[in-house]
Order: sequence, then structure tokens, then C-alpha cells
Amino acid sequence: MIETVSIPASVHGRVLIKRHRVSFSEKRHPMSFPEVTVVGFHGYAQSAEDMMDVLERVPGGDKFTLVSVQALHRFYTRGDQKIVASWMTRQDREETIADNVAYVDRILETTSGVVSPKTTPDVVFLGFSQGVAMMFRAAVASSRPVDGVIAVGGDVPPELGPAVLARLRRALVCHGARDEWYTEAIFGRDIQRLREAGVTVRPLEFGGGHEWSDEVVQAASSFLDERPA
Repeated sequence: MIETVSIPASVHGRVLIKRHRVSFSEKRHPMSFPEVTVVGFHGYAQSAEDMMDVLERVPGGDKFTLVSVQALHRFYTRGDQKIVASWMTRQDREETIADNVAYVDRILETTSGVVSPKTTPDVVFLGFSQGVAMMFRAAVASSRPVDGVIAVGGDVPPELGPAVLARLRRALVCHGARDEWYTEAIFGRDIQRLREAGVTVRPLEFGGGHEWSDEVVQAASSFLDERPA
């Protein structure tokens, strides 16, 4: 008789932070320049460096504090032995989701006030591919309000119902017309689910595939510049 037992364990995650440097104008008029922290969730077999490269591509990114989260489950790629990571597998799914959500919450606690300890910055989550599902799960479960989410090439987790998704304020959801994984049908279903939950959604279909295209980068820049009422 073999028994499967789930044992809690402490692990250390890896996060890259590029701190926003406050300009002279911001110091003189702080209310005119609200602080924003952008938290990035990479895709399968990627790293925190890969996502930071994406965050740095967004025009105006120097106005924000950029946080690139590396998933907890690291492995080597074949050939070049690059260290990459994955968010989860089917095994021990619920426990892994809980671990990841707690991990992201701890990151928000750590990065809060990295520019000015007296203020609490707005937070926007940004995810690609496998990182999108984890981004949505972390956003709706976050102990801190998440101002918006940017999803590229990944779907809304099926277990998140309307009442849970309603915790989100706004979303930019991007789909490549040639994307074989995040298809047009899934894209349309996600848009409908978010809107039925009362989320303000901006859909974007671009001409590329499973990628961060220049059009997505520009749309992300505009989304981040918007200040919701």
C-alpha cells in the first residue's frame, strides 16, 4: 500500500526588480505622477530575464517599477543548458497554485514602497503564455488590489467564476491571429467571460503568432498610461 503525502516546504523564488528613479518633477508634484509597479509573469521554459526584456521593451517603462517574477520550478533546457522555469504541472495542482499565489503576494509585500515608503503604488500584472493563467489566479487572490492585467497568448483559468473575476477592474487581452495554442475561439470565450464578470476589457487581435509583437508592446504601453476613474 503506497500512500501519497503532500509535505509543505519553504523554497526561495527569484525576482528581478528595476526600480523607477523619481525625477525632480515627481518629487515636487508627487500627486501628478502616481507610482505604478508592473509585475511580469513569463511563459513556459522562460526566465525572469526573458520577461524583464519584454517589460523593458514597453515604451515609457522607465516611468514604472518593473518586477519580473521567475516561476519556482526551475530546469535546464536541452543543448545550451540555460536555466528556465515552469509555473506548474498537473501534479499536485491545487497545492502548487496556492504556493504560487502566496509567492506573488510575498513579492508584492517586498516591493511595496521600493521608490517611496510613504506611498502604495498601483499594481498592474502582465503575463505571457503559461504565465497568463498564473497571473489571473494571483490577481484575483491578491491581498492588494490589482489595477489591471495584460494577458498575451494565454487563457483565463476555467475554475475562475464571474464572482471571482469581478475582482479585476480592467484587462488588455491579446491574441495572435496565427497563434496555434491560444486560438481565436479561446480568445473570444475569455473576452465574453471577463465582460460578463463586469471587467472593462480591451481585446487586441494582431497579425502575429504566439509572441510579443510590436503591436502588443504599443498596446501595453497605452494601457499602462491610462488612469482609470
